[in-house]
Amino acid sequence: MAFNVQTFKTRALTAVVFAAIMLGGLLGGYIPFIALFVVIHIGCWLEYQKLVGMIDVHYKEVSTLHKVGIIVVGLSLMLSRADDYFCWRDDSVNYLGVKIFFGLFLLIFFYDALMIIQRKRKFRPELYSILGLAYISLSWGLMIDIRSHFLVNNTHAVLPILIIVSIWINDTMAYIVGSFIGKTPLSKISPKKTWEGTAGGALIAIALVTVVASRWLNVDWRIVLGISSIAAIMGTVGDLVESKLKRLAGVKDSGQIMPGHGGFLDRFDSLLLATPFVWLFLKLVMH
Repeated sequence: MAFNVQTFKTRALTAVVFAAIMLGGLLGGYIPFIALFVVIHIGCWLEYQKLVGMIDVHYKEVSTLHKVGIIVVGLSLMLSRADDYFCWRDDSVNYLGVKIFFGLFLLIFFYDALMIIQRKRKFRPELYSILGLAYISLSWGLMIDIRSHFLVNNTHAVLPILIIVSIWINDTMAYIVGSFIGKTPLSKISPKKTWEGTAGGALIAIALVTVVASRWLNVDWRIVLGISSIAAIMGTVGDLVESKLKRLAGVKDSGQIMPGHGGFLDRFDSLLLATPFVWLFLKLVMH
């Protein structure tokens, strides 16, 4: 894959704006952090529903109530992982999230069950929505859990930033290394990715993040090494998963929100799959 200067400039400019917005949400405190991922969650879901509708026409048969409702269910699942920072009347938002999740989830699927019986259609569209809850909502819920319940150097912001920065560096370095020396295709799913670029990006990201975070941020090098390694490996797998979805849907990008980067799923595909594995790693080593 030859290095394209104009493409790189477009991607770099978009990345700068994108990074500024992300850092504002990540560093601005708990409310901006939650607000940031609420927006990302909704954007990812809208693109996921569009892709699934292109892959399977049966998904277009589900009602607007289902499509909107399942996003709200996903939001409630995500917010159920928040801490007790927010309260409404006598309930914390995380407790409300649990109640809304189960209540609305059962309501939607009871309504859909009636539609399935009346119209004699298959249950397959509902399965796509359940997969979406695991793929999108659970991942962002676990990101909020990491921000809410893991403390490093007396701050909650360090670990989410490390995960995201690891993904960014890995993606950028994989693109640059692959552009210059990449020759061996990584997968038929994403023919522009090469083994050389993937390996080079991962090694650079792991080494850079581990050295910087352990020396200048005073984070245990073993934790940083685990986070950066998982982010590099599972982030690449996440990118391939989303590429497969787009290939099945017959589109190049999941959306057009970010020039040079595509849509929400294009930008956050790596993070969606890496986050649950990083969360599991942190649960094992820090609790």
